[in-house]
Amino acid sequence: MLGFGSIGQGVLPLLLRHIEMQPAQILIVKPSAKGLEAANALGVPHLIAPVSCDNLRDVLDPHLGSGDFLLNLSVDVCSVDLIRLCQERDALYLDTCIEPWPGAYTDASRPPAQRTNYALREQALALRGRGRHPSTAVLTHGANPGMVSYLVKQALCDMAAQTGLAPPVAPTTRRGWAELARQLDVRVIHIAERDTQVGAERKQPGEFVNTWSADGFASEGRQPAELGWGTHERHFPPDGARHEQGSRAALYLNRPGAATRVRSWTPLAGAIQGYLITHGESISIADHLTLGDPANPVYRPTVHYAYHPCDDAVLSVHEMAGQNWQMQPRQRILKDDIVQGMDELGVLLMGPSRGAYWYGSQLTIEQARALCPGNSATSLQVTAPVMAGVVWAMRNPRRDVVEPDDLPHEEMLEMILPYLGPVVGVASSWTPLDDRDWPFREDLDREDPWQFKNFRIT
Repeated sequence: MLGFGSIGQGVLPLLLRHIEMQPAQILIVKPSAKGLEAANALGVPHLIAPVSCDNLRDVLDPHLGSGDFLLNLSVDVCSVDLIRLCQERDALYLDTCIEPWPGAYTDASRPPAQRTNYALREQALALRGRGRHPSTAVLTHGANPGMVSYLVKQALCDMAAQTGLAPPVAPTTRRGWAELARQLDVRVIHIAERDTQVGAERKQPGEFVNTWSADGFASEGRQPAELGWGTHERHFPPDGARHEQGSRAALYLNRPGAATRVRSWTPLAGAIQGYLITHGESISIADHLTLGDPANPVYRPTVHYAYHPCDDAVLSVHEMAGQNWQMQPRQRILKDDIVQGMDELGVLLMGPSRGAYWYGSQLTIEQARALCPGNSATSLQVTAPVMAGVVWAMRNPRRDVVEPDDLPHEEMLEMILPYLGPVVGVASSWTPLDDRDWPFREDLDREDPWQFKNFRIT
């Protein structure tokens, strides 16, 4: 296990619960001794060793052999280099995010297109087919990206059943899922999340507070905003740019995701304003639901994240932005000191024929602690999919480089759902045009509510 922050600490008991192995069969590799209490209590050995591009092989080679599993939960360690090493060593691999080496997210000397998740995904997918019997490497398998790809497929099945379009069995091919989404006239898909968890101690000046990795959130928040770009869109963003190579499924904006806000909706919070943070699922879901020539598709939905983090994280982002996106000197993760709240995380599918449909998890902090100690609501929504992805990869060790969209959604949800608290599907008449033009007139496309310009806050 490379890295042992809040996600590593939360997933460790799940791995020991669901996989027949002894604690001594796990080795934690991390850059400092901070946070090892959970590992020590369970008798899991560790190695204190910062991993860099210069010493990656020296650190990992002695511990990684054929049939082993590298679970990458680190930040600032290049995922592509780790996958290459696993392929050479015939080892399995899983990460929750495709990471570059330090500084690549914010290196202003590189064009914005090279700092995107789109570019990182293309580099990782290029590793497919490098051997006769390539070992399984599962990309981006946390809550989102990861679990939300399964929630989208289940939501499509739910919508089809409600409207009489349900096929005898769920689609099993990319084209089948894309055809179903087109039949349902799904124009827009949000990963719509509202985190209301509150810690006993509120954020202090000069401190970045979050319910999961502070470094991870700050890094992705400073990348260009990215979204899968739908075929129904008719207003190209003035700060938008297309990619010249690859799947062509997404575009990026020449501004940080944490400086880009969008309107969205969840059942309990109602209408929200979230950050359009770049995430791998915005690209992979749009890519997998594309019909026709990728450069000129017949159908593709617009897909993006709409994230309203916990209130202390909102204040942290606001303070960081005021410092011209320089990270605060102190970071703190809310977990054991959370006193109330939930993480309402799901997918919001929207289109003219059937309005909006949200499907997802409404997990409270109390439920998360009862289901698996050492977790918050946010971390458990990540650690349960991580565990499920590890189990699937061990059952399917020769599947090469895969994304969540390539995996069987029903099998994966069967392992994940017991840890999500209430999982609900809720239909809504909400559109981003609700209550608009007050108290000032706005530039809106009133003929089509589902245009990105109506969601974006300018």
